[in-house]
Amino acid sequence: MPTLHDLLPNKEESDAIFSLPEGSEAARWEQLLAQGWQAFVADEQPHWIRSSILQSWTRSRQRGIDPGRFSYSAPEPDEVSAILSHNSELIAVAHSVMQNLLAYNPDGHINLTDAQGVVLSYCGSDLTPVGSILREEVLGTNCTARCLREQRLVYVLSGENWKLALRERNQQCAAAPIRDASGRMIGVLTLTATPDSFNVHTLGTVQAAAEAIGQQLTLRRLLAEQQSILETLNEGVVVCDRDGRIKTLNRYARQIFAGIDADNAHIDRLLQPQSGSLLTLPCCNDREMVFRPDGRRSVSCLVSLMPAPDGGRILSLRENQRIRAITRRVLGVSASYTFGMIRGSAPVLQQAIKDARASSRSDSTVLLTGESGTGKELFAQAIHNASSRSQESFVAVNCGALPRDLVQSELFGYVDGAFTGSRRGGSAGKFELADGGTLFLDEIGEMPLEAQTSLLRVLQENEVLRIGAAQPVKVDVRIVAATHCDLQRAVEQGAFRRDLFYRLNVISLTIPALRERQSDIPDLVTTFIHALCQRLNKTPPQVAPEAMRCLQAWHWPGNVRELENLVERIVNLCQSSSIELTDLPAEFISSMSPATTTAATSLLQDNERACILETIRAQGGNVRQSAKLLGISRTALYNKLSQWNIPISSLRQ
Repeated sequence: MPTLHDLLPNKEESDAIFSLPEGSEAARWEQLLAQGWQAFVADEQPHWIRSSILQSWTRSRQRGIDPGRFSYSAPEPDEVSAILSHNSELIAVAHSVMQNLLAYNPDGHINLTDAQGVVLSYCGSDLTPVGSILREEVLGTNCTARCLREQRLVYVLSGENWKLALRERNQQCAAAPIRDASGRMIGVLTLTATPDSFNVHTLGTVQAAAEAIGQQLTLRRLLAEQQSILETLNEGVVVCDRDGRIKTLNRYARQIFAGIDADNAHIDRLLQPQSGSLLTLPCCNDREMVFRPDGRRSVSCLVSLMPAPDGGRILSLRENQRIRAITRRVLGVSASYTFGMIRGSAPVLQQAIKDARASSRSDSTVLLTGESGTGKELFAQAIHNASSRSQESFVAVNCGALPRDLVQSELFGYVDGAFTGSRRGGSAGKFELADGGTLFLDEIGEMPLEAQTSLLRVLQENEVLRIGAAQPVKVDVRIVAATHCDLQRAVEQGAFRRDLFYRLNVISLTIPALRERQSDIPDLVTTFIHALCQRLNKTPPQVAPEAMRCLQAWHWPGNVRELENLVERIVNLCQSSSIELTDLPAEFISSMSPATTTAATSLLQDNERACILETIRAQGGNVRQSAKLLGISRTALYNKLSQWNIPISSLRQ
């Protein structure tokens, strides 16, 4: 006669040979489970009950859970809301999978819990409200609780539940863990069905559904991560299919082509490339292209084109305007001087500053004239910083320092392959780098005639044509030019275009020479001394009155630049706390009036006598060694001592 153990095989889900009872056999199982429950209640050990169920019954009894009383427990409403919000992505992904699973079990119930056993959502029959806690320590033995504990696919028959109310439902349950990409369990999917609809295939279906939810979560997060990366790229990305329909357009691309509607649009019709179809264009890296997305506005970009896996195209692009802005920051093309930094109170200088301030209020071209070293670039920077373009770039170009053959490429740029040795991808010129700001053309009188023609076009049309390019590029640049030459005479001699001169000479400002404002020299000298000593960590020396009068008497052919260089030389060589007349170059002293020159000569002689006598005493009267240190012959030294009527013996004491 078969035993109870034979009638109710103690099979676990992980066994290789596994089956669930069906029909009349299922009814007999329920009877045997009921007998096992009665035996357990009587403190017997029903060995035909699965060990995992028996262990769970034991824990439930030890926790004092009453099997006869049934109600679902739930956290506080605010806590439930927080749990649902935290698991919103899991709920959204699981919804469609749960609906599909329910289609195979229309009379069943499917619920989703988090890793703490709180019901997040359900579909089908109304059995477990959202927020219900299904953990073993709260509800006793149940399918979800068993899956939470064992973290694997499990099933629980109706007679194996701890709560009598769950037994009376006469429904079977299967539960499978939902895992994230790292394998961590983040939830449980549980299916409850009638015995007629519940079999071994049900377990496989539940496990497949739980795995599908985990995989969709992983894919969704991978896509979100890729989308985040795509959105944070500092370049535009456009992806289209093999027919040219746009599938993806990131944030940077939307900014470049502001105002366009990319929904299911064709990439060529939307972007309007000037170099042919993006579907047939050969794959390339860093190719310069111009787009006209609205038919009017042109957008110049550096483009890379590559094939997509589905036969479409991936287009990455960087707007040239942004590239130039980055280049300007790297090159430090900015103006640092303001009108407040221009030192001097001479009327002629103050008038120049007043006129320059007035010119900064417009975008008209300014021509600065004056001798070298007067501070024309300082005025140009001050005009820029006082203008509405102060936040944009200030690009300075010394036209006289550019090689004659490279003037046009440096100013106007060139396209890829424009000439032998040109940089791959082409290069923007100084006009494009200064777009939106100010371009300072220093020594404009040295510009070659052929470059003057191109410059005139820029001033008239506000557009630059790169060398080798077919289409011009619009630029918004204010021109400030400077020269020490007489441009009017250069025009008469045919060295400078007359029409360009009139175009540049809109606002003409003359920067005064230093000799025209000698009263400013003391202030400039003091300013230069303090600035230099601060860098050298040195106490600033005072300037003797005689030395200052000498500096004011000099004609300063190099203007302020010459004065600043002289002050730097004197401060570096000065060993005392005062700059005397003798510290100045000899040509400065010789340029003074005869009376002042005589006094200076006498002072030099006194200093020479003191130096020679001190050297001889330091050498103990050794004439040969003293002459060597002084850099003169012994005969010359003896002659000077004889001239001063000083015996050598008196110096040996």
